[in-house]
Amino acid sequence: MTTPAARADRDDVLRYLCVFLSVAHTGSVTRSSEQIFKAASAITRALTQMEQLLGVSLFERRPRGMLLNAYGEAVHLRARRIQAEIRQAATTLCNGQSTRKDPAVLTQLLLSGNKLRVFVSLASHGQIAASCHHLGMSKSGISMSLARLEESVGQPLFQRTAQGLVVSEAAEPLLLHAKRVFAEVRHMQADLMALQGSVEGCITVGALPLGRTRLLPLAIVHLLQKYPGIQIKTRESSYEELARDLGCGDIDFIFGALRPQEENRQLVSEALFVDQVRIFCRANHPLTRTPDHLSLATLQHNGWILPRQDSPARRALVRSFTRQGLSAPQPSVESGDLAVVRNLLTHSDLLTACSPHQLRYEMEKGDIVELNVDLGDAERSIGIIQRSGCHPPPAMQALLEEVRKICASDLLPCSPPAASYTPRRTAELAQHCVS
Repeated sequence: MTTPAARADRDDVLRYLCVFLSVAHTGSVTRSSEQIFKAASAITRALTQMEQLLGVSLFERRPRGMLLNAYGEAVHLRARRIQAEIRQAATTLCNGQSTRKDPAVLTQLLLSGNKLRVFVSLASHGQIAASCHHLGMSKSGISMSLARLEESVGQPLFQRTAQGLVVSEAAEPLLLHAKRVFAEVRHMQADLMALQGSVEGCITVGALPLGRTRLLPLAIVHLLQKYPGIQIKTRESSYEELARDLGCGDIDFIFGALRPQEENRQLVSEALFVDQVRIFCRANHPLTRTPDHLSLATLQHNGWILPRQDSPARRALVRSFTRQGLSAPQPSVESGDLAVVRNLLTHSDLLTACSPHQLRYEMEKGDIVELNVDLGDAERSIGIIQRSGCHPPPAMQALLEEVRKICASDLLPCSPPAASYTPRRTAELAQHCVS
């Protein structure tokens, strides 16, 4: 668990980014002094403090100037991405003002001090007292920081309610970009560790139902055998909530059934295999005593456990019934929780439609069986969803490769892999940090 002090130290890198980017661009403290109107001594001091904070030297100091080394290149990549997010947030806020403000001035403000950190914490916790504990700051310090930020922005960033603080509609873009900024800061240190030969860091995966039971756990086991310093967190929720969290950088990628690309153009999908939806029931179910092929019409009025209406598996089942001129079955129970589905199946005559991967253990034990039903083209693509334009840290790259490997090797006969790939070694993961 990250302590408030460690979190503050890590996030303090933001205050040095403008100086760092200027020196990286000009290659000289003197030229940077002229460019950003700071004393050369102040620039030198800021760079030294930034290097001490990160624990590495970022420049090769030469008589004719300063040149980024490998660590500096890795930080430079993240710094430019952070700067772009801050600029976009500042531009959006300024464009929404009746009184014209300078986005460049607001950009400098957002990168200074702990204003962004306070804003994100208040948005997450909704209470000043909770943010005090989270950040290790006093109540007066947080209140003052928020007041200064709102004064500079020229509008309230929160609605004050009886339940606490709620982010205002105008401040939603700032929250989105601020969260992305801190995601880049988190990954910056992991990039530096990889360059030192240690793949570490914390990766958060949005786990959709299909991946939770076997594929993702196997990938995580293989990953930790290679890189025990990596920490994995999984988040189980609806696709809509996971997609929102992915968009703002709260999670790193989603694994499961893919959605149509047009549903969210800020996300990109990578299909790993095609999955067939099938129909399952408990062992010794009355329908298993019929040796012949079952028709969908026979099952239409049976009791069903089905996932949410907008889920890929539900859509695939509906398509199968519709193609045969039948109305889709109405579920007795609607649930995407596999524990609920398993227990209902084994203790009732209900049916369900899902992937064989989700019930693999129960099928191997003989508790649940597949019915002999032809659903036709009841397919859905399974794979990885990432935020468009993201630059995965080495730990995330390593986990993605394990997921791809598992999906290519641990499939049922009905699920052909979408493509082949070649795994990368630790050195290649480190090189990714500076390219």
